Amino acid sequence: MLGKRGQGLSTNAIILIILGVVILVILILGFTMGWRTLFPFLGGEDNVDTIVQQCSTACSTQNVYDFCSKSRTLKAPELEGGEVVGNCNLFSDIVANPGYTIYSINDCPGLCVP
Repeated sequence: MLGKRGQGLSTNAIILIILGVVILVILILGFTMGWRTLFPFLGGEDNVDTIVQQCSTACSTQNVYDFCSKSRTLKAPELEGGEVVGNCNLFSDIVANPGYTIYSINDCPGLCVP
C-alpha cells in the first residue's frame, strides 16, 4: 500500500475540461450580456427594424421616457457616418428632420410635450 499511486488525469482529459469550461463561460456571457455585446461583428449593417419596433412599442404603451428621452443609435448605410444618435421623437419628426422619413418611424402625437 505504501508504494502505490493513484492514476492521474491524462493531458487530453485536462485539455477537454478546460475547453468545456471556456465554452460554458462564453455561453453564459452570451446569454446574459447579449451576443452583439460579446461579439459585435455578429450584428448586421443596420438596426433600423429594431429602432422602428422599439419606438412603436414606446408609443403604443405611452412610455414617455422611452419615446421622448431615451438615447438610441440609428445605424444605416445611408446616414452620414453610418449612424446617428437621437431619440424616437427626433427620428419621427418629419418637419425638423425630413431625412429620417425613409425609416418609417411613426410620430406619437401628444406624448412629448415641450
